[in-house]
Amino acid sequence: MSREAFEARYAADWRRFEDLLGRLERFRRGAAARGPAGAGEFPALYRRVCHQLALARERSYGADLEQRLNHLALRGHQQLYRTEGPSWRGIGEFLAAGFPAKVRAEARLVLAAAALLVLPGLATGTAVGLRPELVYSVMEGDAVRELEQMYQPDGEIERTSDSDLMMFGFYVYNNVGIAFRTFAAGVLLGLGSVFFLVHNGLYLGAVTGFLHQADLGGTFYPFVIGHAAFELPAIVLAGAAGLRLGLAVLAPGRRSRTAALFATARGSLPLIYGTAFLLLVAAFVEAFWSSTTSVPAGVRYAVGAGAWVAFFAYVLLGGRRAA
Repeated sequence: MSREAFEARYAADWRRFEDLLGRLERFRRGAAARGPAGAGEFPALYRRVCHQLALARERSYGADLEQRLNHLALRGHQQLYRTEGPSWRGIGEFLAAGFPAKVRAEARLVLAAAALLVLPGLATGTAVGLRPELVYSVMEGDAVRELEQMYQPDGEIERTSDSDLMMFGFYVYNNVGIAFRTFAAGVLLGLGSVFFLVHNGLYLGAVTGFLHQADLGGTFYPFVIGHAAFELPAIVLAGAAGLRLGLAVLAPGRRSRTAALFATARGSLPLIYGTAFLLLVAAFVEAFWSSTTSVPAGVRYAVGAGAWVAFFAYVLLGGRRAA
């Protein structure tokens, strides 16, 4: 076959492939809102162009034709095998719809994890409120004295912006550590997650009960109400993901326990990603808002209550229209 006959036979494929490449590249750059029509035929066209390039080289149809086909093949390879990182649009869609939908899908485990955190907290808080000495069953004496000093009305110190930034990093590190342990310990038949949820509940209850009976609630509650709306749900969600891991080990079905565990861990990633986002928000609020003593307590109560309402509205309603 002559070069002229070869070009006449396959020119329509090249034009179609080049047009499809251009539209696909514009879509990937964000210059087009929707993917190109006919994208489904792209792999077949790519294979044909590669085959035609091989024929052109084998039959020595000329360097210019080889260069043209080689350029098309390279562009096609970049589009077919490129690795897409998460886009801002994708992250936004996940936070707006995917994450709350995942929370609702795991509602039973979320409620179980919430009970494991809240019920021990209520029991311990009530007990310590009635008998303050019980706080030493949960906390060491030095920690109790430090806690009492921290929340004295004249003990609050307005931090500088540099200190706020430093504390933001500390809160991220501390909160992520707590959530990760609560999640990862679920591989121990779920008992590890149960332990950390109950332990955190006991600790939070003891702190709350002790400070309340010591008449330090006026400084404690305005401080915690804002960031607690994000931090406590994040711990609960990490615990729910850990309980899901435990169930995979206990009841793997027809899969091996290892396969079930890996599959469940992958399936729990949306919950973990959302938990990380909540912890980041909680650390930001705690560092830059909760510690702001110049804001009246009433305002901080109102903002904190609004944060709780917004969170529950978010997980109950988010993504329902998209679904």
